Amino acid sequence: MLPANLQARRRPLTELEIQDFRPIFAQDVDRILHSQAYTRYIDKTQVFYLLKNAHITHRVLHVQLVSRIARTIGGQLGLDLDLIEAMALGHDLGHPPFGHDGERFLSELCLKSGLGQFNHAVMSARCLERLEKNGQGLSLTLATLDGVLCHDGESDYATLSPMGPATFAEFDRRLIVRTHNPQALINPMTREGCVVRLADSISYVGRDLEDAIEIGLIQRGDLPPEITQALGSTNGHIVYRLVEDLLKTSRDDPQKVAFSPEIGRALLALKNFNRANIYFNAQVKKETPKIGHLYEFLFQTLAEDFAKGPRLESAARFLARLDPAYAEEFSPEEKTRDFLASLTDDFFLHLARGLLLPRWNLETFK
Repeated sequence: MLPANLQARRRPLTELEIQDFRPIFAQDVDRILHSQAYTRYIDKTQVFYLLKNAHITHRVLHVQLVSRIARTIGGQLGLDLDLIEAMALGHDLGHPPFGHDGERFLSELCLKSGLGQFNHAVMSARCLERLEKNGQGLSLTLATLDGVLCHDGESDYATLSPMGPATFAEFDRRLIVRTHNPQALINPMTREGCVVRLADSISYVGRDLEDAIEIGLIQRGDLPPEITQALGSTNGHIVYRLVEDLLKTSRDDPQKVAFSPEIGRALLALKNFNRANIYFNAQVKKETPKIGHLYEFLFQTLAEDFAKGPRLESAARFLARLDPAYAEEFSPEEKTRDFLASLTDDFFLHLARGLLLPRWNLETFK
């Protein structure tokens, strides 16, 4: 672990920080839990969207699973559990509507507008620093923000080593790097951040499998033997086996968090199975092109509206919640990016319907 004074640095504050009886990273946890972005998790889907099934994982459950798994690992490795929880609960706050498909559509539109690629990890950090608390940000610690920025559960690295102490200037530089190249390998500064990053993969890989079985997309027997023999065939067995192996491999080396080569290969095989049979399954993507069209329509409509004021009620409310400097500092396209990323799935569709579908004119013509 880094010395506490390095882990717990916050950016310079404009007002005096009051004395607080809570540990420093516990303050970060509470600030995230009480944020507006955290509240919106409840209607942000994980993998499967446009489904009426109460048993399908939403992002609000996903971040809790990441937190629980990472805390279990961190407790065994003697790490700071409050820091782990803060990273885990905050890591997906910047996810736009409709999961990674929505992220891809928004990224394409941002590139066309000259904003660079959209990346939900970057947006999560932006949420916490620039959009929450009426644009003042939550004033979180450097270590928490770093763990949020550096999470990457979709990557296939089986071994991670903490980068070590850094500064906010380095954090800002890494933010720019990830904006222009979301695939850039940036290791967290802390071992806690490494744990959260690998726990992200552990939390979803088996859970997505269970969701796919729940909706009848695949059957448990479809899993190949190379996966079931190493990890099992249920989410419970998969999580237990991955955590057990990670602890065994990482316990004696404070410079890394890692899976063994055998389990690392099995995890990669399971991810590839999910990619082929779940994430890119044509049955799942039937409505996806329509969502892409809606993203394009809303991005163009909102950018034009933000340039004028804005006039749309929801866009005006978004802007009114932020300090006046935000409206002056950012372009209409940047405001559109931030606004769209903040929407829940349902409100995204509600907004699109309101703009696209005609409404009854209830006034009497004379």
